[in-house]
Amino acid sequence: MDIHVSHVHKYFDQHHVIKDVTLTIPSGEICGLLGPSGSGKTTLIRLMIGAIAADEGSVHFGDVEIPNMNMLKKVGFMPQNDALYDDLSAEANLHFFGGLYHLDSSTLNKRMDEVLSIVDLTEHRKKLVKKFSGGMKKRLSLAAAILHSPKILFLDEPTVGIDPVLRRAIWQQFQTIKQSGTTIIVSTHVMDEVTECDQAALLYNGALIDYDTVPNLIQKTDNGRVEELFLMASAQAKEGERS
Repeated sequence: MDIHVSHVHKYFDQHHVIKDVTLTIPSGEICGLLGPSGSGKTTLIRLMIGAIAADEGSVHFGDVEIPNMNMLKKVGFMPQNDALYDDLSAEANLHFFGGLYHLDSSTLNKRMDEVLSIVDLTEHRKKLVKKFSGGMKKRLSLAAAILHSPKILFLDEPTVGIDPVLRRAIWQQFQTIKQSGTTIIVSTHVMDEVTECDQAALLYNGALIDYDTVPNLIQKTDNGRVEELFLMASAQAKEGERS
């Protein structure tokens, strides 16, 4: 199902943090929310999953307006900070999340095997999470987010603090998940990760400065780097402040 964000605004303490964002994310594609720190990426994700309410505008998954409890059962979310229990094993963590998703024992055991294989943690399933490296925790968080086979997956800065080799492996995992038909929305401030996405929404100071397919965005630049579009937006904003 397509995701429709229509004229969404959000204020925090009278500060306008999301400014009239409108976009449609096609089903089964990877959409990158790209922007520097403080641009509104995490807030927009929270608005899309219904964790916070928009002050103006609406979000729909297909024809269903969000928030909707039944629809949220079809959504996976990987937060920026790992939501794991360090004193439990990887397997025990997944058992816990499986209970939250109300998966029956047979389905849960099957999915645990599948997701641990996807994130390459099968050999570490009995290890306590507190003995995991940062990258292993990221991968286990991803396994927890996809445990219930979500139709839509939100990933908030999933590769922050990850070395380039592991980042490459994690993006390969995202592509594998996409092939199952899952729509993926991933936020990042790492500009070169945009090439991994089908679509990209460029956020700057809470506003959507561009939204298009990645090839089209790159064609709008002189040097083939998306950073150029942010530099143009920054220059325009400064020019507007002076005028």
